[in-house]
This record gives sequence, structure tokens and C-alpha cells, in this order.
Amino acid sequence: MKKISILNISEFESMEGSVDFYCNTFSNHLETHHKSILIPHKHDFFLTVLFTQGTGIHEIDFERYPIEAGSVFMMNPGQTHYWELSDDVEGIIFFHTQEFFDISFTNQSIFDFPFFYSLLNPSVLFLSGTECGKLSHFFEELLSEYTSPQLFTRQKVSSLLSYIYIELSRKFFSVQENGIQKSSTYSRHLRNLEILIEQNYKEEKSPAAYAEMLNITKRHLNRLAQESLGKTVTELITERVLLEAKRMLVSTSSSFSEISYDLGYGDYAYFSRVFKKWTGVTPSEFSKQYRVQ
Repeated sequence: MKKISILNISEFESMEGSVDFYCNTFSNHLETHHKSILIPHKHDFFLTVLFTQGTGIHEIDFERYPIEAGSVFMMNPGQTHYWELSDDVEGIIFFHTQEFFDISFTNQSIFDFPFFYSLLNPSVLFLSGTECGKLSHFFEELLSEYTSPQLFTRQKVSSLLSYIYIELSRKFFSVQENGIQKSSTYSRHLRNLEILIEQNYKEEKSPAAYAEMLNITKRHLNRLAQESLGKTVTELITERVLLEAKRMLVSTSSSFSEISYDLGYGDYAYFSRVFKKWTGVTPSEFSKQYRVQ
């Protein structure tokens, strides 16, 4: 079993000698980097792609999404994904480091946008024909700046990125009923909760412990999660554990018992029951489905 590769932005063509931003038509990107992107892999950068024609499937962290004209995908560093694409697929793809965006704005961060704010939020939007036509104009302008740099190109690219993310955020909030925060207080607590889960999920699986870390009651924390995300804190913790389990099952040579132990379960039989309860299959069955040959 091969380890899933992590693509670094320096492996792609750069703008003005930098290694922090990249943009291309999807067909050219596919032709140039075919072998590396059609098998499961990760990135160390933020990625956005707008598809303007073609069909297919985009699998992100083991969730499968349809590709069609008007579908937009926004991905965080570290997510596992790959494509299944029709021959006529086309669009525009860009990616960049966190620093490239954040350094351009004193009062704005890449994590202000809902699709990057939390891995719990959806990574895809589906635009109407009108919406796709409007937004594709700015993707094309971004590509033009990248391929034919001029004075203030970096500043213009940053401005175009901000505009695109703002428009996508408006669309996101207009279609999402769950998975978004309802106030700045909710937003702050849930973001802090996700950070704490990310740091501690292998060792700590008790909602009460996370409530204590946040200095709020377990009941209040569960209410915040339920009202904003439609999930309990236990569900959020378990989902993060299982995501890591899935990643390890397809990308490492560790035994099932070793994976179970690494994720904080001393008893593999118990871990296997938890995995099957939440996913519908055993770790062994899942590994066979997604194993990288």
C-alpha cells in the first residue's frame, strides 16, 4: 500500500518567481500534472476550482460529489481527494498559501470565509448558469493576470481572490441551512472547539473535557453545536476520529490494531464496532474499498 502523497505548491509553476500562487485552465492542469492528481492525494495549500463543462466525480475526504458545469470546490490544506473526470472537462483552478492571502489584508483572513473556516462545512457549491457566467469572468481575469503579469499583479490577484471568495461566501450562506455559524459568539466558540478537537481527539473524546477547556458548560456547548451544525459534540469528536482512521487505513501500512491504538482505542474490537456503527462497514472492508494499489 502506497502512502498518500502531499503535494507542495512549489511543485507547480509559479507567478513572478514566487511559490505561493498558481492558476491554470483545468485541462492544462490535468495534462501537466495528470499522474499526481488522478490518484488520492493531499495538498499543503488552499485550492479552488470552477468547472465550466464536463462531468465526473470529486471525492473529498471519502465523500463523493458530482462534477458538472457550475460546480465549485474549495479545499483546505490536508484534505484527501481525487477526481474521476470526463474527457471534455474544463474550468479554471487556482491555489495559494495562507500567507499569500493573509499578508495582503490587515483586517481579513482566509479563515473568514465559511468554506475554509471549518472542515465541517461543505467544500462544494453548485452555481446556476447566470451565477457561473458572472463568476467565471473573474476566474478568467485571475488567470490572465497569472499568465501575463504586469505592474501590481500580486495586488490585483489578491483583490480578485477576495472578490471571488466574497461571492462564493454569499452563495454559501444563501443555500446552507446547517453547517454555518449564527453569530460571532457561536462562531468563536465553535472555531475554538474545532481547534481543540484537532489537537486532542486522539487522547480526549469526552464532550465534558472540551467544555471545560472552553470554560463553558457541557450543556451550553452541545446547544451551540446542535443549533449551528445540527450535531452533538460527541458526533463532532467521533467524526474527526473516523476521518483520521479512514486516512490511516488507506495511506499507511499500520495494522488495524496499531491504527486503533494510535487513535486512542486500546481495544480493537471496540474500535471496529464504533467504526462500523458510524460508517456501515468494518475497517477491513473500508480498507479494501479504498486501498491505493
